[in-house]
Formats: sequence, structure tokens, C-alpha cells
Amino acid sequence: MKKYTLLLFSIYLTLQLFAQNNQDFIITPNQKDIKVGAERTALYFPLLKDKYIAVVANQTSKLGNTHLVDTLFNSGMRLIKIFCPEHGFRGKAGAGEYVNDNVDLKTGLPIFSLYGRNRKPRASDLKEIQVIIFDIQDVGARFYTYISTLHYVMEACAENNIELIVLDRPNPNGFYVDGPVLDMKYKSFVGMHPVPLVHGLTIGEYAQMINGEKWLAGKVQCKLKVVPVENYNHKMLYKLPVKPSPNLSTMSAIYLYPSLCLFEGTIVSVGRGTDKPFQMFGHPDLLIGDYKFKPRSISGVSANPKLQGKLCTGFDLTEFSDGYFPNYKKIYLFWLIETYKELKDRPDFFNNFFDKLAGNSTLRKQILNGLSEEEIRKSWQPDLIKFKKIRKKYLLYPDFE
Repeated sequence: MKKYTLLLFSIYLTLQLFAQNNQDFIITPNQKDIKVGAERTALYFPLLKDKYIAVVANQTSKLGNTHLVDTLFNSGMRLIKIFCPEHGFRGKAGAGEYVNDNVDLKTGLPIFSLYGRNRKPRASDLKEIQVIIFDIQDVGARFYTYISTLHYVMEACAENNIELIVLDRPNPNGFYVDGPVLDMKYKSFVGMHPVPLVHGLTIGEYAQMINGEKWLAGKVQCKLKVVPVENYNHKMLYKLPVKPSPNLSTMSAIYLYPSLCLFEGTIVSVGRGTDKPFQMFGHPDLLIGDYKFKPRSISGVSANPKLQGKLCTGFDLTEFSDGYFPNYKKIYLFWLIETYKELKDRPDFFNNFFDKLAGNSTLRKQILNGLSEEEIRKSWQPDLIKFKKIRKKYLLYPDFE
């Protein structure tokens, strides 16, 4: 059985890779030609003159090698507060880890956490603030919580009559759209909007969609300005200069993240607590696979990871991701489906988090009932067609289609 299943994995991947010859390859840009919104200071510095400013930022908020906060502070702007998302201002807190309010030692500015006591800026936190700048690198997956933070910041701006300036950045997974569209009955901080698992929008485009579709509470809209990226389009493979969070440390992990994160709602490890998080998967009871790993606690990256100290068997997907995954332009369901088949004797295979990540209970039930990947994908299409029509209204850059 083990050899047979391994052979199926091998044949499946070979056929998928062969199919890439019939697809349009996407563009690897010259990174020097791309200017992110933060670097286009001539477009937004005039809007900040003589105004009291707050920023929503983390370790990705850079203009070249200089942090946005330092640039604003050293330019004499009236920057008085910093807000930070999950993982904290310096990006050193692990996934789901409570982030406390703090003080930036370099500038002395107060830092208010939006992933601790509050997820939304309070009115009392916004006294004196006239404009908020949002500059955070997203990775284009619905369950990546920076877009949830964006939602609550927009809502707070609308309610307190504060202008929001989003400094746009490329989406490293912005070259495709795929996955089930969120059923709003499963709304949570890892999925707040009726969008597919991979939405194919930059964070600036996403902000325009939140505003335009009136998804904020009470259907309010905020005063929104997006500073676009220069020389970017959705066919590009943009390589992030700074890791967006502790466990997405390579482009391989970022490409695999939309597919492998669904395993977070199961008993299977995705390599948290190893040197290659989100580049592998495995479990002690999995009989298939040619890769062994043992999760361990890593400070600031993975504290007490799933299956800590247990030897797992599975697959290292790094080479596959690096060589072929971007041109597949879909979420890989095969790994999840086949791993469930191998471990289906475990009634605890899925946990309560899975439906939140999937955005519905349908995907779990489809896998339990033995539906094929093709059948599951077919069930997504009506909602994906509707979403793509909505998405097109908010595009700032040439699309991949």
C-alpha cells in the first residue's frame, strides 16, 4: 500500500508538471523596476503636511532599507502613534501569539497592538489623529490576518472621520484566484469577507473592494486613498524582500501557504517548529512519504508546535514549489485528500479550526464523502465566477487573464 500510494503521488505530480507546458508562464520582474507605494513619497507626503499621523505597520513597512516609521519621523512629519497587527511591530511574535502594547525604542512612539486586547483601534486611541497610513505586506490568502486588521482599521477610520492612506505592495500570490468563497456563516478573524481562499488582489485593491462592496459594519465607507505600485501587474512573480511573518520565511513557503494552511485544521503538521515551515507536511502515523522531521519549539517562531518532539513522516515540497508551483496557478488539494485517505481511521483528523480556514463546512464534508479534487473544484466555480466579476471592478494593475 505504501509503495502504491507513493507511486500515485509521483504520477500525479509528474502529470501536473507536464501540463505546465500548455500554460502561459508568468513573468519574473526586475525588482529594481518596481516601486512600492511607500517609495512613492511624492504622491503621499503632500497629503500629510501639518496633519497628526498614525501608521499601521510591521517589519515589512520599508522604503528600501529604511523603515517607514523612521522615514516619516526623520522627515519632520507629525507622526504620533503606531498600530501593529499579528506578529507585532517587529514581526517577532509567533502565529496567534498575544501582542502587547509597547513603545518603539528608536523613536519613542507608543505602539498600540491590534492583535491583543483589541483588534480594532478604539476611539480613545484615535484622538488627535487626522490620517492613518496602512503599509503592510500581504500574501494574498484569505486566512492571512493582515486583511482582517485592514478591515477594522478602515471601520475605525469611517466611524471617526479619519482619512486612510494605503501604501500598496505587490501580492506574491496575485497571479491567480482559487478556492471556495467564504460562507459568511463562518466569518472569523481568519476570514471576514465573501472572497475565495486566494483572492488575487493587492492590499490596496482589497481595501477598495471592502469599501466599494460596503463590507464594513453598518455599510459605512472610509475616506480611502491608495498609493499604487509602479510597474507591477498580476502576471508577475514578485519576490518579497522581507519575510511577512515568522513562519513564511521563503518564497517556497509563501507559494505553498494557501494549499498547506488547510492542514492547520487537521492533525497533520506543516513543519512549524522546523527550518522549513509551510514547505512540508507529515504525521507520525503517515506511512507514505520519504521525508522525516521532528517539530521543536523555536522562540519567536513556533512555541509548542503541533506534534512537538514526535518523528513525522511526510513530504518536503520545497523543490516542487521552487520549480513548478507558480505556473500551476491553483490550490493543491491532492495532498490533503490523499493524506486524509491514509489517516481516515483517525476520527480526530479534522478539528474545529478547519471549517474557519476553508470558509465553510462543505469542503470537510466533501473530503469525508470521498469526492475527487475535480468534483470539489467544480463545486467552487459558480461562486468563483461571481467573485471574479466583482474583483475586476477594483483592479489597479493589468490582470493575469
